[in-house]
Amino acid sequence: MSAARPLTTLRTIAAIAALPLLALTACGYGSESKDNDTSKVAAEGKKLSADTVRIGYFPNLTHATALVGDQEGLLQKELGGTKATYSQFNAGPAEIEALNSGSIDIGWIGPSPAINGYSTTDGKGLRIIGGSASGGVKLVVNPDKVKSLKDVKGKKIATPQLGNTQDVAFLNWIAEQGWKVDAQSGKGDVSVVRTDNKITPDAYKSGSIDGAWVPEPTASKLVAEGGKVLLDEADLWPDKKFVITNIIVSQTFLKEHPDVVQAVLRGSVKTNTWINANPDKAKAAANAKLQELSGKPLPADVLDPAWKSIQFTDDPLASTLNTEADHAVKAGLLKKPKLDGIYDLAPLNKVLKAEGKSTVDDAGLGVK
Repeated sequence: MSAARPLTTLRTIAAIAALPLLALTACGYGSESKDNDTSKVAAEGKKLSADTVRIGYFPNLTHATALVGDQEGLLQKELGGTKATYSQFNAGPAEIEALNSGSIDIGWIGPSPAINGYSTTDGKGLRIIGGSASGGVKLVVNPDKVKSLKDVKGKKIATPQLGNTQDVAFLNWIAEQGWKVDAQSGKGDVSVVRTDNKITPDAYKSGSIDGAWVPEPTASKLVAEGGKVLLDEADLWPDKKFVITNIIVSQTFLKEHPDVVQAVLRGSVKTNTWINANPDKAKAAANAKLQELSGKPLPADVLDPAWKSIQFTDDPLASTLNTEADHAVKAGLLKKPKLDGIYDLAPLNKVLKAEGKSTVDDAGLGVK
């Protein structure tokens, strides 16, 4: 969310401009990372094969598994004497760069940067090892200007970033209406205005945009400013489920420290179980972590509706990842990626079996 961008991020942005494939970025708030080495539970007990595991995530409600797992010490508890350290990222390119450079080992991240990170390293950089969340994306509009879906034509609608997960989804929806928009410029039957989530509410208040296709909590921030939810993206997907957050790992770290990876996954599964069993406590824990990271908590009129729209799941919903990649290809933002081997769900399924839960499927995109 910061305006200040480190040199590494500027290099990432330059790479995005040079390679169309790198247009796929995260559903976050800028490009800066913030390190946080604190944990509610100290590293104690038996140390695993690594002294430390470095974990990245976004200060975003769709990353609440990591927020809560960090805040409540649930991830550290499973790691025993291996210390978990945390870095916060506000967009996918910076997190992917950190993973590729070895600055972090494991991360919570959106589907588009996961696809991008896998494709641009020829399948050698990362694996998706688990799911985290589904949903939490809405089209919110000014009800005085947009009264129905057909009224979106001719309006200015914001998305977080060119080629990011929500941008791709909105471009695909526009195409399904039979309208034409140039994906790169955003010009056409609808004006797609790429706007950082941190300033989207102000852009809405000023009238410079008529609405936005955005993730939570930005969507609920717009509603708090008088906006109306015109469409919940979940309604466009089978069973109203689509991946919004995955867990990725460096292939090198996975190979060298499988016990640590499995411990993090066990912590994630237990965190999701706790979140779903204690939604009010979990919501408060996530908000407490956001307050620690940003300096202020989300108000109830934003937090409550945002939280309700997100489903926390261990399932990476692999079939929807493939569909999201297809949408990006159709929009002209991505060359057809080779996603075979992007998933390694064996460690997660081992954890799920041990916890008495159903295993999950990789939709044929797993390691052979």
